[in-house]
Amino acid sequence: MPKKIVAGNWKMNLNASDANALISALEKKQNTLDVEVMAFPPSLFISGLSKEKIRIGVQNFYSKDKGAYTGEISILQAKSVGASIGLIGHSERRSLFGETNELLKDKVDAALSQGFSFIFCCGEPLEVREAGKENEFVKKQLEESLFHLSEEEMKGCVIAYEPVWAIGTGRTATSEQAENMHKEIRSWIAEEYKKEVAETVSILYGGSCKPSNARELFACPNVDGGLIGGASLNVEDFSSIINSFE
Repeated sequence: MPKKIVAGNWKMNLNASDANALISALEKKQNTLDVEVMAFPPSLFISGLSKEKIRIGVQNFYSKDKGAYTGEISILQAKSVGASIGLIGHSERRSLFGETNELLKDKVDAALSQGFSFIFCCGEPLEVREAGKENEFVKKQLEESLFHLSEEEMKGCVIAYEPVWAIGTGRTATSEQAENMHKEIRSWIAEEYKKEVAETVSILYGGSCKPSNARELFACPNVDGGLIGGASLNVEDFSSIINSFE
């Protein structure tokens, strides 16, 4: 059975003191539900954050261990300050920084070689959704960056589906649309590997999940949690989303 996960992606927000205050407040709010809670702050702040109840990760990392890669951080560096998981392929990394499926495959392989967990992000932009080619698009992302893994490696993966067309566009993805894509993703994993493998993979929803729609989304059979953006910066909102699994 997939693990239930709620992860907060803080993006390029907050300063060091704000980050500490947010984590401290979240730990006090921590619930007794069987839900793993994660936070992905700016990497500058990770070393100073408590990691007792909330798993801390990095928003991005490079595939090399060290070298002349100005501005990048390695998995080894991330681990040295207490990060235990990283995001790979977030829609903003793809669209703003030109990260390709091939580059993301290298990051996946680097994470596996270092025993570093990751959340692999996938999702289609507006023009693809309007053309009715979302399944083909998302499946290709998985095939080119993730489906070279062994069965055992795939069992440890977490995938986040981001309907890019519904983020900041004024459009809203319904719980039915989210469930349909999550169901497809699980079926592709089952086809590539087998049903038993697909049933272990947590598939998170990353499309403007908030307190008002989290309960409905998390009630979908193939939605195992959320990768939360703006709402993760507010203690009450993020806690409400976590508690939507009740």
